[in-house]
Amino acid sequence: MNNSNDLFKHLRLSDMSDFENIELIPIGSEGMGQDDKMGVLSEELPILPIRNIVLFPGMVIPITVSRQKSVRLVKKAYKGDRTIGVLVQANNSKEEPQPDDLYKIGTVGHIIKMFVLPGGNTTIIVQGRKRFEVKDYIKTEPNLIAKVAYIEDTFPKKLNKENKALISTLKENATKILNLNPEIPREAQIALDNIESNSYLVHFLSSNINAELIEKQALLETLDGIEQATRLLEHMLTDIQLLELKREIQSKASSDIDQQQRDYYIRQQIKVLQEELGVESPEQELDGLRAKAAKKKWTKEVNDFFHKELSKLQRTNSMSPEYPMLMNYVELLVDLPWSEYSKDNFDLIKAKKVLDADHFGLEKVKERIIEYLAVLKMKGDMKAPILCLYGPPGVGKTSLGRSVAKALGRKYVRMALGGLHDESEIRGHRKTYIGAMPGKVIQNIKKAGSSNPVFILDEIDKVGGDHRGDPQSALLEVLDPEQNNSFLDNYLEVEYDLSRVMFIATANNLDTIHPALRDRMEIIEVSGYTMEEKVQIAKKHLIPKQKSEHGLEKASFTLSDVAIQKLIEGYTRESGVRKLEQEIGRVVRKITKSIAIGETYPAKVVPVDIVRMLGQEVFENDSYENNEYAGVVTGLAWTPVGGDILFIETLLNKGKGQLTLSGQLGDVMKESAVAALSFLKAHADDYGIDYRIFDQYNLHIHVPAGAVPKDGPSAGITMLTAIASALTQRRVKSNLAMTGEITLRGKVLPVGGIKEKILAAKRAGIKEIIMCVKNRKDVEEIEPHYIADLRFHYVEHATEVLALALLSEQVKKPVQFVFQEETKAMVSAEV
Repeated sequence: MNNSNDLFKHLRLSDMSDFENIELIPIGSEGMGQDDKMGVLSEELPILPIRNIVLFPGMVIPITVSRQKSVRLVKKAYKGDRTIGVLVQANNSKEEPQPDDLYKIGTVGHIIKMFVLPGGNTTIIVQGRKRFEVKDYIKTEPNLIAKVAYIEDTFPKKLNKENKALISTLKENATKILNLNPEIPREAQIALDNIESNSYLVHFLSSNINAELIEKQALLETLDGIEQATRLLEHMLTDIQLLELKREIQSKASSDIDQQQRDYYIRQQIKVLQEELGVESPEQELDGLRAKAAKKKWTKEVNDFFHKELSKLQRTNSMSPEYPMLMNYVELLVDLPWSEYSKDNFDLIKAKKVLDADHFGLEKVKERIIEYLAVLKMKGDMKAPILCLYGPPGVGKTSLGRSVAKALGRKYVRMALGGLHDESEIRGHRKTYIGAMPGKVIQNIKKAGSSNPVFILDEIDKVGGDHRGDPQSALLEVLDPEQNNSFLDNYLEVEYDLSRVMFIATANNLDTIHPALRDRMEIIEVSGYTMEEKVQIAKKHLIPKQKSEHGLEKASFTLSDVAIQKLIEGYTRESGVRKLEQEIGRVVRKITKSIAIGETYPAKVVPVDIVRMLGQEVFENDSYENNEYAGVVTGLAWTPVGGDILFIETLLNKGKGQLTLSGQLGDVMKESAVAALSFLKAHADDYGIDYRIFDQYNLHIHVPAGAVPKDGPSAGITMLTAIASALTQRRVKSNLAMTGEITLRGKVLPVGGIKEKILAAKRAGIKEIIMCVKNRKDVEEIEPHYIADLRFHYVEHATEVLALALLSEQVKKPVQFVFQEETKAMVSAEV
């Protein structure tokens, strides 16, 4: 509707065979809407809202109706007197409009013909009669019915000289538009010449002029005919100017129509249009890049390289496929923060406060970070080992990096490395490839807008590799303080200084990290939280956060300490607090629902409320079992979600000395069992073991929860004690657990995960723990009040383990070993 190509479009209705029998009602300037065929108009009109088009008196237009209320309205009107009120919708919404959405002045329409189209839409041919103004809406259902006042045309019957000149000017400009626009059919000139009514002429041109919907509605609402004609002339003159400008552009860009000249023609048109619209031309864009470059603090080498690339871009045709590639490259050069650094705030007291406020516990880790910052403050450079925060999921490794950035006042960026397997993701692609882009390191530096952000390399242990290169090897250059001052990205092609970036990596598993990459990082273990620490984290951080996210900051309810402990023990099994936060979120949502629907909710949530809201407990913590059975020993194990206890069960039965291992044990645990049995065979006499047991009894070692894979060098002394108890039928000391590996010589070796294992033992009710003497330092690093009720035995040799673990008394019903006597073969010798 708003295109000059559609000028006089309604003339084309006569070309459609379906309209051959349409009888148009003649409407003149004197009596619009008063012809006998149309009858007397009622003061109450059914209203048809329309979009994107304005109906003027005397005009015939097609209207496609798709909204259900409107379809019912036109069908009902078509069966009656075919009279409807047509109002323009102020917004472009497809929903059913309300009275406030419609303009007040519209046109009475007479439905000439109605067609039902495939798909359910209905098209009507409507002829405008006269204007009306809505005074009030009587009904809104099943469709809008309004009380209206009709507006008579005020075009003077006799025109003075000035008005005659105005009408003549309208016709002349309409003819000029027809001549300037070759796409309008020539029949339009004939139709224009045959219009005799001045009022009809104004409405006809108003309906077809190139103008916005709101401007056409303004013409309809201009009730004075001469004023409407004057405003119409303004729009037509604007349309003529645009058409003349288009012809001028075509004249400027005219040339031979071969491919090269055609491209030039299009560029000239674009150039002229850009100048008229105020859009930057390629030359202006290049000038803008030069202005930005003049403010950069880059080296002479980079400056020369930039201007060389800019000159290349200037010589390239702006319509060439290479132009946007070069433009993207030059924009990257000028957008990177060369030698732009945020000022560091080395207030270590403030940094400590920030770390303490954001993270409860983790004292050793926070102390190491403060030491790291102190070294940076004193040295003034970043040539220090890259920190790698290593620990199970959910313990706050990534958020520690965010806190460091907050404390220093630096920008913070995070690069997720999980699943990354293409070296180009680190080093970037060469510019010769389609779709080339810089690596993620350079992309994040650009995003940060600073050359010294805190850069988190998240999940560095999950970087993979395939035929497209080894990303871990590409990270070597990024993380090496001796090399990263001249990091070379394949796309950038100029060296970039990363030496002042503070890289902090995070990892869940060190085994999958490239050895050379590990060598460049200082590993800081972020172990799991104790029960007490989790309770405090929940109270100080997780619960306020969840209340805020659910809009309950002002809601007066709390979770008691025992309720939080119930969540931790019964619904989570992890070293971190991520799952705990999810469970707290579930509780808060339950309370949110109760508040929203007006139900009562507990002001203080207790364990009973937790079970009511979340259902029965998901996990049951393993607890210590009695020592009534020989060959059953409690061991300690580390898992990705924290420590746990496990039971080693040993059973003897008559056989031929076979060893059976079950419980889905890994190779390391199998080797521990074999080593423990070999040690006892070698020292059978020391423990009163009849050597015939090894030949006449089968030994079965089982670790329960067979569906869970188990492996690791921490069950050696546990298996040794279990086998020794089974072979001697001696009881194992009650409330005792142990962890450690042994050698064939009986030497006890240290193991890892001590903190998690001790916490698991404490949860299970263990009172005494045996471990290698070299693990004493790990115990001393644990807060004293966490291990106040535990007694530790530090050993160096297997004999010490058995002396501590095995009691002198036997179990109540010991196995009575029965041995077959060996038959001696008679050997005769010839003398």
